[in-house]
Amino acid sequence: MTRFKLVALGGTFDIIHKGHLELLQNGFSISSKVIIGLTSDELARKKGKKPDHDYSKRYEMLENAIEVNFPNSVYEISKLDNDFGPAVLEKEVEALVVSEETSSKGNELNRLRAERNSPPVQVIVVPMALARDGTRISTTRIKKSEIDADGNILS
Repeated sequence: MTRFKLVALGGTFDIIHKGHLELLQNGFSISSKVIIGLTSDELARKKGKKPDHDYSKRYEMLENAIEVNFPNSVYEISKLDNDFGPAVLEKEVEALVVSEETSSKGNELNRLRAERNSPPVQVIVVPMALARDGTRISTTRIKKSEIDADGNILS
């Protein structure tokens, strides 16, 4: 039995790695449905990120990762043009699943929801996935060929 009917989570998902899969696993394990906010190309640029893949390719890779790793899961991928997207607008969202890195977003989200007379969400913080060297797995480290998507050391 799941704890929630609807939760939200988000990310750029440029190179799908173990940390992304753990975030998704957490969302799917606690909710009947997950809304996944996928950062738009424009928002990624505003945040100083330089994804290797454009939005449509990242969407395709994310959808494939979900189908392979979490078959039969109920989800919706929504374009994020701001930090929160549907997590603010959908009153039915009951929880926000975040990494330790983005945990502060929960308070900001609940403030925005209060302004819209929406109930607050519960913030579920997922610990950062660590590479074999004990430091966090990140797309940046993968791009630098320090680690692979599973956190194995390459250099």
